[in-house]
Amino acid sequence: MESTELKPDKPLPGTKEEVLQSIRISKIILPILLGVAAVLYLAWRQFNPEELSKVSWSGRVLQGILLAFFLLLIRHLAYAARLRILSQGDFSWRKCIELIFIWEFSAAVSPTSVGGSAVAFFVLAQEKLPAARTATIVLYTIILDTLFFILSIPILLSFFGLSMIRPDLHSLTELDAWGTTFFLAYFFMFLYGFVFFYGLFINPVQIKRLLFKITNLRFLKRFRKKAILTGTEMILASFEMRKQHWSFHLKAFAATIVAWSGRFLLLAVLIAAFKSDWPSSPSWYMGLYARLEAMFVIIAFSPTPGGSGFVEVLFGGFLTDYVANNTNSILIATIWRLMTYYLYLLAGAIVIPNWIREVLNYRKQLSKKKKSPISPTQNLQTGGKSQNNYN
Repeated sequence: MESTELKPDKPLPGTKEEVLQSIRISKIILPILLGVAAVLYLAWRQFNPEELSKVSWSGRVLQGILLAFFLLLIRHLAYAARLRILSQGDFSWRKCIELIFIWEFSAAVSPTSVGGSAVAFFVLAQEKLPAARTATIVLYTIILDTLFFILSIPILLSFFGLSMIRPDLHSLTELDAWGTTFFLAYFFMFLYGFVFFYGLFINPVQIKRLLFKITNLRFLKRFRKKAILTGTEMILASFEMRKQHWSFHLKAFAATIVAWSGRFLLLAVLIAAFKSDWPSSPSWYMGLYARLEAMFVIIAFSPTPGGSGFVEVLFGGFLTDYVANNTNSILIATIWRLMTYYLYLLAGAIVIPNWIREVLNYRKQLSKKKKSPISPTQNLQTGGKSQNNYN
């Protein structure tokens, strides 16, 4: 059987081989170990068998889990819809759904040295999109995701105040380490979101020059090639974006809102299912939604793959006023991560091998064609058409 993994001795940084290695199925081991270790640690420190015995695994809990699965499906389809919009219909719905599985898996296991964006560029490039279209999809996706948080966080803060960050936080003088981290993370989001927006819609050439100057610094020189590549991709994407109608942007942002809202509402539904009674107040759900969004701003800068281990530890401290006790917190966090993180690791383990095999087979076929030119007789037999399209 042909291997589904590339095995060069030591790929050069930023090469296609490095990216392919970064999404190998073996990469799921580390995040799983980190997540399991965090759950076991929390169970050892905080688990209470008496509280577990009080949990009623009634129809309400099962309904909550089923509703959460439905919201997971909505989230995935919203991401697929956004990809279809940004690809301008070049991808079928089936292909978009498949690529979102790969994208989510890659984001969950990719090391920071490669990054989710690098993987996304590579994955889309294998689908033979024009370079400008590939750059547009990845860079505009970053802008759309960042814009969602930049716009929604101030709105939520105006309604719920600083308590949306932590349950006991009421003024800036009470900011703890988590509150400070939240504002620093939001500022960083705003900063790089502005840079990408300026580069994509206003002056991409200036951004490329800026990236080149920044990477002239001695300790940043190793990032110069990637910075120049990003600048070039931004110029290509900017040219592509100027051709788009306003409805293109509106539909893409609407899909982004649905996808992110589904992500937070999914967890809100799970938390509500473990309450003694379903909360009926809309303000309860909105307050919880705001807290979850604040929590994710911090999780987004987690040093571990997909936030594994970090999320489980962070979960309980942020939601003490919404979750009855630590035991419930561990249960809900585990179910949530199984549904939204480990499920994508499992799906990736199914989808990725076949996708990589197609990529490798396609490359081998191209290599054979270059070494062995098609004879006139063969060309007549095939009608002059390539037989190597694996899409």
